[in-house]
Amino acid sequence: MVTPNEINPSQNQTLSEQASLAEEEDTSQEIQITDDLNDLLKILPAEIRSKLEQHPSKESLIEVVMDLGRLPEARFSDKAEYLSETPVSKEDLEHCSNQVGMFSGDNRAGIERTLHRISAIRNRTGEIIGLTCRIGRAVYGTIGMIRDLVETGGSILMLGRPGVGKTTALREIARVLADDIDKRVVIIDTSNEIAGDGDVPHPAIGRARRMQVARPELQHQVMIEAVENHMPEVVVIDEIGTELEALAARTIAERGVQLVGTAHGNRLENLIKNPTLSDLIGGIQAVTLGDEEARRRGSQKSVLERKAPPTFEIAVEMLERQRWVVHEDVAETIDQMLRGREPEPQVRTVNEQGEVSVTRELPSTSTSLSNPAQPRPLMGENGQSTAPAQPTGWRASGSMSPLPPPQATRTAKKQDFEQMLDQSWYQHEGWSNKVRTPGPNGEDLPVYVYPYGISRNQLEQVLEVLELPVVLTKDMDSADAMLALRSQVKKNSKLRQIAKNRGLSIHAVKAGTTPQITKALRRLLNLDESHVPETSDMRLFTQSGSDDEIEALEEARLAVEQVVIPKGQPVELLPRSAKVRKMQHEFAEHYRLKSNSFGDEPNRRLRIYPA
Repeated sequence: MVTPNEINPSQNQTLSEQASLAEEEDTSQEIQITDDLNDLLKILPAEIRSKLEQHPSKESLIEVVMDLGRLPEARFSDKAEYLSETPVSKEDLEHCSNQVGMFSGDNRAGIERTLHRISAIRNRTGEIIGLTCRIGRAVYGTIGMIRDLVETGGSILMLGRPGVGKTTALREIARVLADDIDKRVVIIDTSNEIAGDGDVPHPAIGRARRMQVARPELQHQVMIEAVENHMPEVVVIDEIGTELEALAARTIAERGVQLVGTAHGNRLENLIKNPTLSDLIGGIQAVTLGDEEARRRGSQKSVLERKAPPTFEIAVEMLERQRWVVHEDVAETIDQMLRGREPEPQVRTVNEQGEVSVTRELPSTSTSLSNPAQPRPLMGENGQSTAPAQPTGWRASGSMSPLPPPQATRTAKKQDFEQMLDQSWYQHEGWSNKVRTPGPNGEDLPVYVYPYGISRNQLEQVLEVLELPVVLTKDMDSADAMLALRSQVKKNSKLRQIAKNRGLSIHAVKAGTTPQITKALRRLLNLDESHVPETSDMRLFTQSGSDDEIEALEEARLAVEQVVIPKGQPVELLPRSAKVRKMQHEFAEHYRLKSNSFGDEPNRRLRIYPA
């Protein structure tokens, strides 16, 4: 069979046609169903059995539910209906339970030489008060969609919700590997669901061997025992659900044995968020990156990364019975998800004629981890989209909600305000690529600063006058540092937590004055703080740049440099207007000196004191 990866793009045939031809060549993939339904009907009470035997939809029967004191119910693939007007009695439950095998530790039993499963519900004293009789069917030819992957020898993990057909597919994979590919296959059958009840396995598994498990909690031990005692080339496991079983699966894979297993979960995202089963896809760990690596990646310093190679090389998400999503390289897929990108897996479907078509999922704008439930459009192998593009943005995604009415409670208003504040921290610039050049000491310049609570215009004025290599950004994810008011940082714990998660250093200023901002920026850039400002720095303390303002500041400079600092004596300046005195105050603060205004207008003037 031709795999999708081996198809030459220059060939005229599409992936769908290639898969269809492979289906026609392999007659063993024709779907055949064996259900042994009569064996299950024999254990049911006479009234229920006769009703089902005459039912026109009995071929699509999924399970029969009998609960004490309730009407018996039959569940079909598309509906459910009652089978009798007489409630189920204890005698009915005893009649059924006495004709099946022994119930195991997980309250499951079976009928010998069949695939049917009978599950019990017990009361506090251990008496059976309910039965679920599930139909077990051997469906031959169900793995036509992934037969090429089975033949590669790579370990395969089947994911899907309960009832989607994981165990049925697992049974067929075991038969194909044992009979068609002539491999030594051992099935770890905890609940006797794969190979049926009894000591003789069901013919649906072919030449594969089956190992039973005495108690469900011992499944991981039997997995290791199978490898150590029976030299299998393939181990088949159903329902990996505990940390010990995940660890045993990794041990088996490291010994060079092909693994085929199932786990509950619709998508790979479910395993990433599941600490018990995350080891199946390599395990997840938090890593702190260095400054250079974080800048190179354009990410925060604390990130999630894959801990080890995945136990399973291939993952199949069984979304529906006839629609499966295939991740051909689990390691690459997990790495992309953890870095906020969406993978492009294969989507394989089969129609009523048994023809397999292969398409590609087109990544959406949002990451799969942040919004795993969002539908993703499909892309064909020729690059043509098979679904219309979806609109993006807050309004289209439904994330944008109206403000509460005026009569809303104070608590609701506070929550809405915090939500709006959170959204303000995630504004995005129109660009995403940082332009970096090496500085004199080997550092990356410019430095991207996220201002919080500080006038952006004042910051831009300081940067323009001092010509500092700093770029202001509204996107916290792309920032290297944060410049904020000290009062805002103290009372806003969420701001500190977000900065910590992103690895941002916070440079706090006591007040949003020009000297404070200048010192903070120089400290951020590790520049030497000279006590004497350059001539061009005078413009930092002026508003209009008039001659009167420059003259007043020059007077303050001479007083500081010639009297206050060298002689340690206070100096009184000439009377000035309130606006000019404010500039002189800021200028004195630049030298870390104290100053006070005294006198009455129009003779009010400034006095500068030594440190």
